[in-house]
Amino acid sequence: MKFGLPRCFFLLLGALSLSLLAACSSEPEAAKKPAVRTDGERVLLAEPDKAGFLQIATVDRDQGEILTLPGRIVWDEERTVRVVPQVAGRIQRVAVAVGQAVKAGETLAWLSSPDYGQARAELRKAEAAYRLAQQNLVRQRELREAGVIAEKDWQQSEAEAAAARAERERAQRQLASLGGEADSYPLKAPLAGIVVERNLNPGMEFRPEAGALPLFVITDPARLWLQLDAGEADLAALKPGEELSLEVKAYPGERFAGVIRHVADFVDPATRTLRVRGEVANPDRRLKAEMFVRASIRLPAGQALSVPSGAVFLQGERRYVFVEEAAGIYRRQAVSVGRERNGRLEILGGLEAGVRVVSEGNLHLLKYFKPVTAGAQ
Repeated sequence: MKFGLPRCFFLLLGALSLSLLAACSSEPEAAKKPAVRTDGERVLLAEPDKAGFLQIATVDRDQGEILTLPGRIVWDEERTVRVVPQVAGRIQRVAVAVGQAVKAGETLAWLSSPDYGQARAELRKAEAAYRLAQQNLVRQRELREAGVIAEKDWQQSEAEAAAARAERERAQRQLASLGGEADSYPLKAPLAGIVVERNLNPGMEFRPEAGALPLFVITDPARLWLQLDAGEADLAALKPGEELSLEVKAYPGERFAGVIRHVADFVDPATRTLRVRGEVANPDRRLKAEMFVRASIRLPAGQALSVPSGAVFLQGERRYVFVEEAAGIYRRQAVSVGRERNGRLEILGGLEAGVRVVSEGNLHLLKYFKPVTAGAQ
């Protein structure tokens, strides 16, 4: 006869053994160290080798940099004229085409103009009155010398002749200002250059009203202007005579030399930008007006400190960075900052050159600090 222990006894024994084994192989929860903890102004990582989510940068002194400004090319206004007739009329004939070189005084187009015809008629009338006055003056002089007329009559004749002379001269100047002696009004080029724009066709009527579109634009494209937009923080680096280089999409990898000629005396209140005018030589006419450009200006090295812009964060009313004191140890440090340029922020106080700071991932460390209240240090 065999005696055995109940099956339930063995099941109970096995469960007890597993419980004891699990208890012996694991540490108490209370004995575990937190992965991140704070100590005053410091954040300490329990496992520094797992801080790969943080990017570290060094506080550097200004080594000189490139200031990049957007802008566009425009005509050189000192070499550009927009031709607008002084009289109303109808276009009879166009004498030049876009791209054609013209000389100063060359006729661009002919207009049939009632105003011009009236000016010519006034001149003819003034010429006739002048001739009659001169003839009368000669007769009066002869009579005066013969003692036939009184002195006052002679003086009256002289005054009439002088008035006729003045009227003739006025009519001559008026007609000359309109272009000369031709039957039709000649629209002439005020200066030599290239016709870069033409806004007329034969048969078109024109009136010299305010804001009227010019019939021709003539310029010398061998030199062009640049209109650049700069920020207020860039003002100290922008001076007339400063050299710059240009990039345009039409010629990738190629640069064109230019120079700053003028910096505006005011900031645009709408865009908060400063208008900078430069110029660039264009002897081969490869650059075209209204091209968009990127102008680069090399700035000299200075003594200012800077860090990547992402290293600085705002907490409360102050700005801070996290300084790496050792592997896995990061101290919150208050800083004062200056201008920002090309992704870097100028440091005015709170850091020294060579210090390592967290440039990316600092918000992961910041969440372990209580919010800074206003006025707290």
